[in-house]
Formats: sequence, structure tokens, C-alpha cells
Amino acid sequence: MNADAFSRLSIIIVNYNTREDLRLCLAALHECRPLPEIIVVDNASTDGSVEMIRESFPAIRLLAPGRNTWFTGGNNLGLKAATREFVLLLNPDTIAPPEALAALVEFADAHPEYAGVTAQLRYPDGVVQHTCSRLPTYAYLLLNHTPLGWLLPGQRAKLNARHWYAGWQRDTGLEVEVVPGSCILGRRGDWLLNEDLLLYFPEDDLGRRVQPRKFYFLPSARIIHRENSATGNWNAKRIYFRDLIVYTRQHHGVIRAGLLWLLSRPMLWGMWLKRRLS
Repeated sequence: MNADAFSRLSIIIVNYNTREDLRLCLAALHECRPLPEIIVVDNASTDGSVEMIRESFPAIRLLAPGRNTWFTGGNNLGLKAATREFVLLLNPDTIAPPEALAALVEFADAHPEYAGVTAQLRYPDGVVQHTCSRLPTYAYLLLNHTPLGWLLPGQRAKLNARHWYAGWQRDTGLEVEVVPGSCILGRRGDWLLNEDLLLYFPEDDLGRRVQPRKFYFLPSARIIHRENSATGNWNAKRIYFRDLIVYTRQHHGVIRAGLLWLLSRPMLWGMWLKRRLS
């Protein structure tokens, strides 16, 4: 493991009311020697996250804008504040061992032809998460977010298989089009996230904007990811459908976005009704 990698690395974490996850994440990062530049952007948390950082991790750069800048805005604040050669966007519900971080930096340093690199993410029980995908086609978006998918299950299955690289078990390296926002490493200054999107689809948007460059999945870098600790609620579902339409409008046009909005309403309303009844 090359310790020099840490002196070239800025790690950006956007936090919103995930204090205990964040504590574990930061404790793991403090195993790195020397310590990377760690920047936490707090989106107006009310759970004591800011106080915990100041008391337990005084070496960390804390950015507290006093409002919710969302996932994209918060990461962009961190990206603009970062000073090291490489930047890693990392979720607070991750535990990243030093050897995984060093492997990511070393790969990116040796392969500047890629727009970025991501790690193999695992659940706490060791099960590998099936991250990374192709850029979503309009047909994929339509059949996965509207009742048309129920009417055309065979076509939806084919689209999903292609989108998620069916047959790939995430145990080998692969050049991919979209990587998870929970773990993206690249060179500082190469890209920012699209702030028109609040929480969802910024990775897909980024994958389109960096073309013809792609990303790389590095299986030797293994990171624990609890997943969805801050987005498992109704408001997150509502924002998901909002971002879905914004992304579609920007990359597939206004008419197609309007059709998707209209046809996706039954699914969103169904989720709302299920929540009310429960």
C-alpha cells in the first residue's frame, strides 16, 4: 500500500442527519496515514452531527452552509473547496479501509484515460452490491417507472439485463458508463455534479457529460456500504420522481419527459396511497 496516495487525496462526504453512520465512516478514514484531506459538508442536520464532528474529529474540514444543499450541491461545495490532486465522493454510510482508498488513487493515477474509478461495494454481511450500469435509455426509464412495464414484462426484463450488465458478478474489473454516487474517485477539476438534480440521477448525468470517456470498476478496492440510511422515506421517493423528470427532460427532450411524467403518475400515487394506508 502506497501511503503517498493519502497525501494526494481529498475525500468529500455530504451529511444529512446520519450522525452515527458518519462517526463510523470518519473513524475508518482516520486509519489512513498520513490523513487525507477530509471535507464534510453538513446539510443543516438536526441530529448533532456538526457537534460530533467538532468534538471527535477536529482535523476534519467542516463546511456547514446552514441550509440543505442536497447531494449534488453539497458535493460541489466540497469539490470546489478540495485542494488535493484526487477527489473521492463518499457516502457517510460507508466504511472504507485504507488499502481500498490507496488502490483507487493508484489506479486513477495510472489510468488518466478514465473519467473516474469506483470500488466494489458490499453490504455489512459481505454480499456484493450490484452497482454500476449503462446510461439509461428512454425505453428503460419508461418501462421501469410506468405501468407499461407491467404490460411488457419481457421487454422490461431485456432492457434491465442490458442496463445492469447481466452476467457480470462485480468480481472482475470492467469499463462502465455509470458509477454509484456513493463512491466516485477522479482528478480534481475534471467534473462537477449537475445541481438541477437534487439526489438522484447525477451519476447518469455525469456519465453522459464525460463521454467518450468512461469509468472503471475496481474489484480489489472493497468498501462496506449500508445503503439508503438517509433516503429511506417518502420525501426521498417524491424527489426521486422529480429528479427522474428533470434528467429525462435534459437528456431526452421535453416531449418525452412530459410523456414520462404523465405515465409515471399512477406509480407515484400508488406509493403515496400505500403509505397513507399503512
